[in-house]
Amino acid sequence: MPDAQQLAQQILDSVGGSANIADVENCMTRLRVEVSSPASVDLPALQATDGVMAAIAAGSNLQIVLGPGLVDRVAVDLEALRASAPAAAAGGSGASPEELAARGASIKASARSRSDGRTMRAIRKISAIFIPLIPALIACGLIAGINGILTNLGWVPGVTPFLGVLSSGFLSLLAVFVGMNAAKEFGGTPILGGAVGGIIVAAGVANVTVFGETLAPGQGGVLGAMAGGILAAYVERFMRKVTPDVIALIVVPTVTVLVAGSITLGILMSVAGVVSVAIGTAATWLLANGGAFAGFVLGGFFLPLVMTGMHQALTPIHTTLIDQTGWTVLLPVLAMGGAGQIGAALALWMRFRRNEALSRTIRGALPAGLLGVGEPLIYGVTLPLGRPFITACIGGAFGGGVVGLFDQLGHSVGAIAIGASDLSLLPLLNGSSGYGWALIGYGSGLIVAYVVGFVATLLFGVSDSVRADLEAQSSAPSGDPVAPDAPLDVQVTPADSVGAAR
Repeated sequence: MPDAQQLAQQILDSVGGSANIADVENCMTRLRVEVSSPASVDLPALQATDGVMAAIAAGSNLQIVLGPGLVDRVAVDLEALRASAPAAAAGGSGASPEELAARGASIKASARSRSDGRTMRAIRKISAIFIPLIPALIACGLIAGINGILTNLGWVPGVTPFLGVLSSGFLSLLAVFVGMNAAKEFGGTPILGGAVGGIIVAAGVANVTVFGETLAPGQGGVLGAMAGGILAAYVERFMRKVTPDVIALIVVPTVTVLVAGSITLGILMSVAGVVSVAIGTAATWLLANGGAFAGFVLGGFFLPLVMTGMHQALTPIHTTLIDQTGWTVLLPVLAMGGAGQIGAALALWMRFRRNEALSRTIRGALPAGLLGVGEPLIYGVTLPLGRPFITACIGGAFGGGVVGLFDQLGHSVGAIAIGASDLSLLPLLNGSSGYGWALIGYGSGLIVAYVVGFVATLLFGVSDSVRADLEAQSSAPSGDPVAPDAPLDVQVTPADSVGAAR
């Protein structure tokens, strides 16, 4: 396992040092680095770094795939290295007018480049509110699943209430944690965001009437808590600017909770409640009526969403559905995209097993893929080869169609937690007809996605030019074997590549 601190230092060197880093964020598998000068980034060196599964540059934004666990440690160490680096001088007597003008032009160009990704940055910011909650959602979901099985079997009756409390405690206070994270992400104090989010689940809400409507505890759910936490951050930041330091400790938090809490109680809960119900109704209607077709479309387009990072926009939707109905019907359908990619990777492995570089890459990425982490296969195998990415999407589409068909037949397939996919989602299933039907529906979709992805890739997944390159590498003389750390070296023509890869 790569040393996190050493890897952080190598990444820092490859991106042009701390002075070239404008921002660092991470999700469960990727490190996102916003750079001031893309020209200063040594992308080939970054891609060749041990521990980096893939590195993709899109303007000033770098997406560095490290994998779960490691990405968290590297993000912390990278921030520590940035903080310990001496601050670069903003100017000085030694700088000539030409140098200052060039520096200003660079900053302006960087700002313009970053503004082009405003939507993506907003999506990442919203997603970052929910990503820290995923481990607890998975843990509580698994405990709830175990408790459900024990309850249905009638085993250990004294234990099931105990497990029920363990699984439901976090979910009952989910709005508080969402409010805390929302305030933190938008520059406020987390505990004040939590205080505003806690209003939503407070029992006393049932005694409040707004515009003739009596509110209900939990109304608005995580969307209301998120909006309230963001609002609290903005109110707090404004109050800190206008409040004298001598009374800030008393005035700022009081006004923040009073203003943001009142707006949350008076407006946001009602509005977010309507939106939450609409999301649940739309998702249920889509799969109940669109069925196989809706599942086909959703399953087929999920890998491109993952590739571009747009899948993060679905995180609050999944969380809202879980908070509202107990499970999200979208995740099992979307998970079929990863299953189709596993089928495609297995086909490539079987067809070109003598190509040591490709085989080694697939062997390293498959375990993560089977556990629901698809980026290593996307960036290391299917996307660089072009067509396999498309055939993987085809496999995902057919698998999604099968899961959607079960929804249309009245046996909805849902997931009681997010953050898991593929085989790791099996213990987290539930639906309108119980775990058994959900397991059958999801398992059938997995098998279809594996098989279709495999067959489509075997028959249509490799062009003549790419096949020639891969076979040439496979037939390398025994005296000149492929180096153990050699990267996959295939020339993909524009006709073979996927144009959306940015």
